[in-house]
Amino acid sequence: MGLRMMGTLVGWWVYNLTNAPFAIGIVGLSEFIPAVSFALYAGHVIDNSEKRKLLVRGVSLYLCAALTLLVLSTHFTASYFHNHTIAICIYTVIFFTGIIRSFTGPVFNVILAQVVPKTVLQNATTWNQGVWLFASVSGHAIGGFLIAGIGNTGTLIVICSLILVAVVIMLQLDAKPPLHERGEKKTWDSMKEGIGYVFKTKELLGAISLDLFAVLFGGAAAMVPVFARDILKAGPKGFGFLNGAPDMGSIIIVIFLTFFPIRQKQGKKLLFAVAGFGTCIIIFGLSKLFWLSFAALMVSGMLDGISVVTRGTIMQLKTPDHMRGRVLSVNSMFVNSSNELGQFESGLAAKVLGVIPSVVFGGAMTLLVVMATWFKAPSLRKMEY
Repeated sequence: MGLRMMGTLVGWWVYNLTNAPFAIGIVGLSEFIPAVSFALYAGHVIDNSEKRKLLVRGVSLYLCAALTLLVLSTHFTASYFHNHTIAICIYTVIFFTGIIRSFTGPVFNVILAQVVPKTVLQNATTWNQGVWLFASVSGHAIGGFLIAGIGNTGTLIVICSLILVAVVIMLQLDAKPPLHERGEKKTWDSMKEGIGYVFKTKELLGAISLDLFAVLFGGAAAMVPVFARDILKAGPKGFGFLNGAPDMGSIIIVIFLTFFPIRQKQGKKLLFAVAGFGTCIIIFGLSKLFWLSFAALMVSGMLDGISVVTRGTIMQLKTPDHMRGRVLSVNSMFVNSSNELGQFESGLAAKVLGVIPSVVFGGAMTLLVVMATWFKAPSLRKMEY
């Protein structure tokens, strides 16, 4: 929840410091570059490390990043530094959070597989996604309300408090040692083994590729600050609602899937869900009504929730225990980082095409990606588990 609030705050903060939609894209690029650069090495480290210690260390470093942003948000800093200087400092902090995330992000899913018996792993994955999405929607929506009510500095105090609570909770976990001896393989050989496994497992590769390009082109969320302030005239509160709308939809569908899981033709339904997601992004880009924009984003979240649960289940069921760190890091490199690259693409497209055409273009490209995947990846289309 704290990290989602931080992401919400940084987008709004940087846009107000610079008044440039492209600046929002630079935030995404600042996190994307280190997250991708360190991903393969992070997977090797995760598989050869004690998981709890690595997780606690990473979240503690997130706390340090949040405290740095807290200092940058104060009136004292604003009185001594120009807005563009503060924005550059924010980009620097986000760059370091990208490094942290490359190690910390995959560990959450690796630990899940070590805590939960394999017999209930599929259902546990759905519950895990539900809890994550609840935190996400809470962080997005509450973040917008806090920015409106207590400003950037007050919001960052709340963020630091939440991350501190998370550190204390994670300290209660039992140690999770590596499942094989350290030094078993050289670092480069170990990294190649992880990425090689993904490329030879067609269901994993197809699902990762589909999400990579869909998120890359369909990342309308990056432009929500612009739509909220300048197009829909909704202000910080409306920004909070719009930011939280996709996650509200996702959590609704994840709760539904927890009790009524998809039993057959999961691959085909995954493709239909991503196509529907692209259609919703086009509607959002064209809408001039707040309620229609909110509804389009919520439905896009519901469809994305189907995609998230399906992909997450494939990742957990298709990955051997001793390779989870490396495989999930490859997934993080191609999928999770596509959010930041998509944010940069959205900012660049907005600069070149304009805000509304860039969002419509992204939705249309998502539909083209689904059509290409339908014909080029028949194993994913026919996949069932």
